[in-house]
Amino acid sequence: MGSTVTAGPWTVPGGTIVDYPGSATGADARRGPALLHRGAGRALHRRDRPLQDHYLHLHLSDDQGWRLAVNSWPNLAVYGGSTAVGGGPGGYYTQADYTAITAYAAARYITVVPRSTCRATRTRRWRRTRRSNCSGVAPHLYTGTKVGFSSLCVPLELTYTFIDQVIGELAALTPGPYIHIGGDEASSTTAADYATFIGRVQPIVAAHGKTVIGWHDIAKTPLLPSTVAQFWDTTTANAPLAAAVATGTKVVMSPANHAYLDMKYTRKTKLGQTWAGLIEVNTAYGWNPGAYVTGSARRPSWASRRRCGRRRS
Repeated sequence: MGSTVTAGPWTVPGGTIVDYPGSATGADARRGPALLHRGAGRALHRRDRPLQDHYLHLHLSDDQGWRLAVNSWPNLAVYGGSTAVGGGPGGYYTQADYTAITAYAAARYITVVPRSTCRATRTRRWRRTRRSNCSGVAPHLYTGTKVGFSSLCVPLELTYTFIDQVIGELAALTPGPYIHIGGDEASSTTAADYATFIGRVQPIVAAHGKTVIGWHDIAKTPLLPSTVAQFWDTTTANAPLAAAVATGTKVVMSPANHAYLDMKYTRKTKLGQTWAGLIEVNTAYGWNPGAYVTGSARRPSWASRRRCGRRRS
């Protein structure tokens, strides 16, 4: 066969390449342990948009801080937002700040999914008065990083008055359809109390016109048909979640060993954590969210959880 090499320039036929993600995506920004100022929040939106992230899961409360002003419970932010991990200064968003953040996101086709208070753990910021605690003792401000040791007083009716008022204000401020109620790391809450709590909170959120999202741990309890579970674990088998999917529950897939941006790329990476594993580019992208957990083949609503604190690539 003769040579086919010819001198350039060359002419090639035109074509079209169509490339898009199989699922919508989202970013997770943790604001509980420390406050991210509003300008940095806008910068996060600007970074998300080129990556086609459609949802921003915004943490607004954790053991270490309450980060949104609530008119019906003003000390939540004033006192509860006064510190951060390590004891540094805290801070909180005013309702005007939060409205500006959601508007800025919406203008860039990003839906904010707020996560605040409604879970049986990490709620020490509200539990500052004796009447809100089963023990009758108000705990101190917390600036550590351990989890799973705190719980709302599940039998106390005031707990659900509090949740209803907070969710009511948050729902009124949030243009998107979802509110995340958390639900993980509830090791100090009994299984019975946990089921009672999730069962009480879901209809409260629904009554304010929002759809519940919770960590996949909530699949151990009866769920409303509209409730969405978010998978964060590092395993590929979860019987309660598979059972929930079989009855129609939708799942957001964000396994920590594939989707957490605060994990190191390699052992030589200077910044980041390793508790969920090492996540290089192939690990982050080389998995199928629609067929990851055994028995849970439903395609997720959005399929990526990206935490702040790590450089994106």
